[in-house]
Amino acid sequence: MTIAKIIGHRDASDVVSCDVTTPVADVVSVLAGKRIGALPVMRGGEVVGIVSERDIIYRLAEKGSECLNLPVESIMTSPAIMVESNTSVDDALGLMTRRRFRHFPVVDRGKLVAFISIGDLVKNKIDEVEHEAAAMRDYIQTV
Repeated sequence: MTIAKIIGHRDASDVVSCDVTTPVADVVSVLAGKRIGALPVMRGGEVVGIVSERDIIYRLAEKGSECLNLPVESIMTSPAIMVESNTSVDDALGLMTRRRFRHFPVVDRGKLVAFISIGDLVKNKIDEVEHEAAAMRDYIQTV
């Protein structure tokens, strides 16, 4: 299964993102208001980084509340690790596990098409396993 199957019903215009010039305080408001953990950071229509709750916490611990006035570009993780929609769910999960991150942009032909969390991928895997288990139960009952 590929990421394309997970994001097939999503509209790229629904991806919540921010510009590199967005103040960190505004990013905090968006993350809290939308109850999400990270945003892709854009410059001129291209993904140039990701800002996550972790990035904000680490900078707050390092610089104090003054970091809230900085542009998000100064605290984001860059370059962003990205995948294409034809990436398998297993490969994406492996990448997230090895690199220890929980969100990544999905980019096709240089254009942001989705933003995926590890929760999206795990939910997909659980649904897949449940479907396989149901198919096995049905098979066993017919034998």
